Amino acid sequence: MKILGVEGSPRNNGNTEKLVKTILESASENGAKTKFYKLTEMNISLCLGCFNCRETGTCVANDDMQLLHEEIQASDVIIIGSPVYMWQVSGQTKLFMDRLVPFIKPDFTTRLKGKKRVFMVFTQGNPDEKSFKPYFEYLENLFSFLHYDVKGTLVAPGTRDKNDILQQTDMLEKAREIGKKLIK
Repeated sequence: MKILGVEGSPRNNGNTEKLVKTILESASENGAKTKFYKLTEMNISLCLGCFNCRETGTCVANDDMQLLHEEIQASDVIIIGSPVYMWQVSGQTKLFMDRLVPFIKPDFTTRLKGKKRVFMVFTQGNPDEKSFKPYFEYLENLFSFLHYDVKGTLVAPGTRDKNDILQQTDMLEKAREIGKKLIK
């Protein structure tokens, strides 16, 4: 079992990163091989909208996204983490999502090798966990449309300061449980 974690917060070792790494650590302790990539430390270009990738399966941009494409194909589970900025994922996470187009053929079938499970992790300053529920549901539907097997979403509300998640021991325990469940 291989689990890939990608995280799109510009903060180093912030709330989102801590949650994604907690899931990965728990999965690793239970036998999974894990990898973590911080999107803000990678060179990921904008999608050019040329759709060459839809025909060929290969993006014309030569950047770090090729590595992530390989990692996705080699993984069983992908964990995507992002803080909520202006009712959406961070810009870095959106770049990553836009660059998933090579996995979709012109007839909207998939180039993914095997069923890829995806789990999403969000942090938000707003203390109301349901504030952005329609957006999270939209993302779950988007990834389902892209042929991923969406396994759920974890939302950590009230996480404004860099270490707020450390005070939410119940949320950290949920993350550990998710890590265990994802390997089954």
